[in-house]
Amino acid sequence: MSLFRKIFGLKDTPEDHIKSEERGKYMPEIKLPIDEKFTINFKANGGKFLYCENMEEIHKTLKKILQENNWEGKSVFLLDTRLKDLFKDFDLKSTRNPSESEYFLSTCEYLIADDGSLLISSNQIAEKQLRDLPPNFVIYATTSQFVENIGEGLRGIKNKNRDKIPTNITTIKHFKTIEDKNFLSYGSSSKNLYLLLLEDL
Repeated sequence: MSLFRKIFGLKDTPEDHIKSEERGKYMPEIKLPIDEKFTINFKANGGKFLYCENMEEIHKTLKKILQENNWEGKSVFLLDTRLKDLFKDFDLKSTRNPSESEYFLSTCEYLIADDGSLLISSNQIAEKQLRDLPPNFVIYATTSQFVENIGEGLRGIKNKNRDKIPTNITTIKHFKTIEDKNFLSYGSSSKNLYLLLLEDL
């Protein structure tokens, strides 16, 4: 996806800001590619988007995140054993107690393009509520996890888990830090979220 190599370096094109009513009511909607739509909505939600072409870039980027936030050597809430293997060189101090953790390292089920949210389930957070998790999230995902909307994501979860459908399915949508919360996001579980996205298509 060459889009991700340039999307953050270029200014928006004029058509990105043309609202439907300004184009005339009989003109078709401008349909953005699914990856671009997710990126725009995700960033509008306050998320930090980090596109990586390979695992070497993923490792370098995660190292920078840990250094910049002084999380090296700090406890991480980590339930996914695959991530322990994937990042074994980091010597992560993992714990299963979110209240003792500086940040949460996880995967997600799907990346929802139409609202820039992340779909998660008990596969990632067990039976924990979002409010009980650490305020800082680092989510590892791949470009094959893009879906257009929540309905498509729910169908994907059902198809992947025919024997046992996961519970506690929810979306994370508010990615601003606690200080940035305003009355519009009051009551939501706002998280400081980094998305490490690996190109796998």
